[in-house]
Amino acid sequence: MKPFDVIGLDADDTLWHSEDSFHAGEQKFVELVSPYVSEGIDVKAALTAVERKNLHSFGYGVKAFGLSAVEAAVTISEGRVPTEVIGRLVEMVRAQLTEPVRLLPHVPEALAAIGRHYRLVLITKGDLIHQTFKVETSGLAHHFEHVEILLEKDPSTYRKVLHNIGVAPEKFCMVGNSVRSDILPVMALGGTAVHIPYPLLWELEHVEHDEHFAELESISQLAEWLTES
Repeated sequence: MKPFDVIGLDADDTLWHSEDSFHAGEQKFVELVSPYVSEGIDVKAALTAVERKNLHSFGYGVKAFGLSAVEAAVTISEGRVPTEVIGRLVEMVRAQLTEPVRLLPHVPEALAAIGRHYRLVLITKGDLIHQTFKVETSGLAHHFEHVEILLEKDPSTYRKVLHNIGVAPEKFCMVGNSVRSDILPVMALGGTAVHIPYPLLWELEHVEHDEHFAELESISQLAEWLTES
């Protein structure tokens, strides 16, 4: 059994589906706004650029996406987008905020198996209200002794989390789908990280790197990986 005291797990696209809803929202944005935009403008790229600009002001999550979508629609259409389209964008975001949690395969069984031997903590980022709703309605909250909903995932933030839960980096292993947010910051502290890719990844989570780390196809493989000597 690997010598960890605590296993940290990401939530969105690690325990439940998330990015597919954002991907659908981006496609809907392009469909709704494109008729009011001048030829030659990449509508999807413009939305991503506005999201990047707003990260430090709006943070992550559905509400941040919605605000950026409205701003991008008005800006790239030079004000031509009608209020009806703005209303449909708002309703799209409302639907995302209220949709039920859709667990990824094997997640409950994997958490139960791992939790017999390790302390589990949930470490996610995004909107506090929405992320709390997802944690509470997922049916998974009882597996975790601690839940952290962060504004950002970087080495300094992880350092604070590890201090708060009383674990040294070398005794901590983080599991998640984003190399940028779940893997590299923890490794920078001397911790261990396991990458479980999700089929879709938000453009702003892409990162170039030369690090080597464990990668699994499914969370169902995590318990076996942890027991390997």
